[in-house]
Amino acid sequence: MIIHMPGSSNRAANVEHLLFSLPKAEVIEAVNGRAVAADLAEILHPGDLHRPNYPFPLSPGEIGCFLSHRRCWQRIIDADWDYALIVEDDLALEPPLWQEALTLIAQQASQESFIRLPAKHREMPALQVSQQGESKLFLPKMIGLQTVAQVVGRAAARRLLTATEHLDRPVDTFLQMHWVHGQPIQTILPNGVSEQTEALGGSTIQKRKTGSKLSREFKRALYRAQVSARPQKA
Repeated sequence: MIIHMPGSSNRAANVEHLLFSLPKAEVIEAVNGRAVAADLAEILHPGDLHRPNYPFPLSPGEIGCFLSHRRCWQRIIDADWDYALIVEDDLALEPPLWQEALTLIAQQASQESFIRLPAKHREMPALQVSQQGESKLFLPKMIGLQTVAQVVGRAAARRLLTATEHLDRPVDTFLQMHWVHGQPIQTILPNGVSEQTEALGGSTIQKRKTGSKLSREFKRALYRAQVSARPQKA
């Protein structure tokens, strides 16, 4: 599933390429957070649903991104798939490593899986599960940010939908909170995944900054430290 906002002309060519490159690919229309935010007052919260509290307000783009991923999780359940690959429309692939990652997925993925394929190589393993060539599947101590590509199983999708009926932080930030949603998160690195955000016109999640830069950086560092204090364990 390729999450794509209709009318995003800068990304249309890349979506066509991904439809050709990815197995059994289909486009999932992204949710316009600005269009729906006013109707979601009952499910949106100011960062206080879970501990640690999230120190920044959700932007319309972040709301749309979260709802787009929830739409994909629901699609997995409705289609009765064992698992599916969910990617964002700025994804780019390096074929040799990507094929190794796909082989690992075919060998290891199940209905219970949530496997991240991050563009940034920042996660350290708590436990290695398997390896194919250079690519390693492992349980990371600290779950990374961003959601450019991931494999989600049907049971995992159901678990995450139940845990996200109310929203108070971005989807990648929520996924770090394994102690809340109860879903083990695995990672494959290296994986042949990169993102073309700047080349395709920048992020579609435009966030209005609040407060001074120093204040934002302090809040961000404190929040990350609180999350890092709860690593996944093998």
